Amino acid sequence: MPRKPVRRTWVMRPSTRSPPPLCLARASVFLSTSTWRCSPPRLYLKLKNFEEEVRAHRDLDGFLARASIILNETATSLDDVLRAMLSRLAHDPHNTEPDCNLRLFMAMLFTDAGAPMEGKAHLLSDTIQGVTATATGVQYQQSWICIICTSKALQKRHVCISRLVRPQNWGENSCEVRFVILVLAPPKMKSTKTAAEVGRTFATMFLDITFRQKLLNTRTEEEFKEALVHQRQLLTMERQRSSIGTKGYMNSISIHKSPQPPKHKDFLPMGKGIREDIARRFPVYPLDFTDGIIGKNKAVGKYITTTLFLYFACLLPTIAFGSLNDENTNGAIDVQKTIAGQSIGGLLYALFSGQPLVVLLTTAPLALYIQVISGICDDYDLDFNTFYAWTGLWNSFFLTLYSLFNLSLLMSLFKRSTEEIIALFISITFMLDAVKGMVKIFQKYYYDNFGNHHEDSTSMVSLLDLGTTLNTSLNTSLHTALNTSLLASPLEFTSVSGPGNEHPGRETAVLSLLIMLGTLWLSYTLYQFKKSPYLHPYMREILSDCALPISVLTFSLICSYGFREIKMSQFRYNPSKSLFEVAEMHSLSLGAVTSAMGLGFLLSLLFFIEQNLVAALANAPENRLVKGTAYHWDLLLIAIINSGLSLFGLPWIHAAYPHSPLHVRALAMVEERVENGHIYETIVNVKETRLTTLGASILVGFSLLLLPFPLQWIPKPVLYGLFLYIALTSIDGNQLFERVALLLKDQTSYPPTHYIRRVPQRKIHYFTGLQVVQLLLLCAFGMSNLPYMKMIFPLIMIVMIPIRYNLLPRIIEAKYLDVMDAEH
Repeated sequence: MPRKPVRRTWVMRPSTRSPPPLCLARASVFLSTSTWRCSPPRLYLKLKNFEEEVRAHRDLDGFLARASIILNETATSLDDVLRAMLSRLAHDPHNTEPDCNLRLFMAMLFTDAGAPMEGKAHLLSDTIQGVTATATGVQYQQSWICIICTSKALQKRHVCISRLVRPQNWGENSCEVRFVILVLAPPKMKSTKTAAEVGRTFATMFLDITFRQKLLNTRTEEEFKEALVHQRQLLTMERQRSSIGTKGYMNSISIHKSPQPPKHKDFLPMGKGIREDIARRFPVYPLDFTDGIIGKNKAVGKYITTTLFLYFACLLPTIAFGSLNDENTNGAIDVQKTIAGQSIGGLLYALFSGQPLVVLLTTAPLALYIQVISGICDDYDLDFNTFYAWTGLWNSFFLTLYSLFNLSLLMSLFKRSTEEIIALFISITFMLDAVKGMVKIFQKYYYDNFGNHHEDSTSMVSLLDLGTTLNTSLNTSLHTALNTSLLASPLEFTSVSGPGNEHPGRETAVLSLLIMLGTLWLSYTLYQFKKSPYLHPYMREILSDCALPISVLTFSLICSYGFREIKMSQFRYNPSKSLFEVAEMHSLSLGAVTSAMGLGFLLSLLFFIEQNLVAALANAPENRLVKGTAYHWDLLLIAIINSGLSLFGLPWIHAAYPHSPLHVRALAMVEERVENGHIYETIVNVKETRLTTLGASILVGFSLLLLPFPLQWIPKPVLYGLFLYIALTSIDGNQLFERVALLLKDQTSYPPTHYIRRVPQRKIHYFTGLQVVQLLLLCAFGMSNLPYMKMIFPLIMIVMIPIRYNLLPRIIEAKYLDVMDAEH
């Protein structure tokens, strides 16, 4: 039976989340003590002050002089772990105790009168356990526990620290124990030298989640001791660290979740935000290339797997949207240009951005704008490359103004609920892209609607030609339905004929469905494999990080070799087309340039919202990024990059969701905790590096050499499976999706989240329903069949601000809204 601690001293500290913008205030930290047997009120005490309290240093120095450290303890029961620790103390050459009775101490460590017996549950007498106080409640730090004991048989104090090989479940709020600290002391000691005071010293050190991760990475006792000394130095400089992170980096300042709108003076003087961003990020710029490569905490393996993940996560959507742009622009922007633009833009952003963890990508809304521009050029007989370039330059002009006048501060008005609506909208877009593409495959190959009317079903173009001979208006509407929808599949089939298979049939459709679902199943299974008990933790992490490339390669080979008699589609490839064509800017009239300005302004709103929202999600406080943010500078850099892409006829790019949060998650080290049977992950730290995005951008550029072989071996259903995988992983942790799922759950299975505890259930469902209405409104505009209506959906995102601040508080009390908008 697992043992349950009886008496606990609670170590409490404030949330480690970043403060609101322009605010660096730190909450106080304290200890609270309670005992379950007598149930007195909790007494809150201060944490050990390593800067002022001399005893804190002496406690650690005394431990280091005769350190008892057990690394990689294989025992699984609490009894066995404590016996091993007491045995280590008994055989310590520095131990001068006349009597060290193992059974005596085991009896005193537990509340039972006699020595512990097998099969009987026992309760620890005195323990210290960490607690983190957040805005949403209290969270137990379950990865460590400090056990204290006083005995008249002792003459001096003793400390032993044991690091377990695997996390152990020892009862409620102790489900993931990795470190056990045992403190023994005689009862008659100076008040500053008691067992509780020594335990308070080590408990203060173990509160830091980053410090615990360092201890997990140590291999020898000397490295373990060095980590303790380094932690003491950091705690000694606590006051200086109020504005500087644990590694000397500037703390990141989240630009969202501000309770008050920015004042007018915040937007002046012009360029202030850019100067502050550069001053914040430039000192740590060299560390973006050396962290994880040079030093003790190397992460070369994680960098390699993350780079491969980013490469496939960027390349495959690039091919998909490049194919869509190729069809929408009659070849003016094709797959080659899309890959080249992705590589160049991503490379420049990786080198010069303030937040390199953000991933740039061309997206479905951008493909929509390109399609609208192409339609305008066809209607008014304009040169596409020139009109496209002018639209992109106007977009960059407005983005430059936004960055110079610090308008990124306006994003503080976006609450968590609004961000989640937009994030879920993007996830739905990816999901419906895949579903729409698969429906078209079945309509063409499985049901064969037009097979009886035309013997040569080689492409969709022939079907439209047939419709043209019957009815010109019908052809126009069908063309609009197939090619102007935001949800239109980014991949239209171009049939590939082969020997004995001039007319693919139902087997093509069925195989496409199986390939799509198989890609989704394998990628998501490997992504979740890190939570399984199989293999070594390092291997589980590698398989999870490489989930996407493994699934893509596996099902591409299965489709290409296992079912080679069933021919799949390929995207169009024109090797003779030039990659870089400079637009003739003087060929447009003044009226056309003015029209391009209007399109550029609407496009700039999309860029502004997407870039800042995705950057805010990547810099979310729970991600524990410490090198700082650069919203204004990154917006200016996006304007510069897209100016060059516009002039050379390459597709635009901006921050991509969910690729950016997934990139942060791939570089993160996590610690798990269990609460009421639910497993929660807490990010310990993130390797903030430029090497992963830099390497992925270079690999994407080299992919031009892989055209047409072997990239055309990747079947399009694999890309659909990729879209479903991105959509599924992006909704993980989305609070709106979780609250919608509550409607289908039994109330007894509701998770113990902060809003479940603090908000009436009816109010939760009201709030969820109002969010769903806003999501449907956004989908109605963003997924409309009317192209010009789609272009104004960024304005709908802005309209959500007054809805949140003015309308929702009239329906739901503001105190409940603030709770549901709070971070986890």
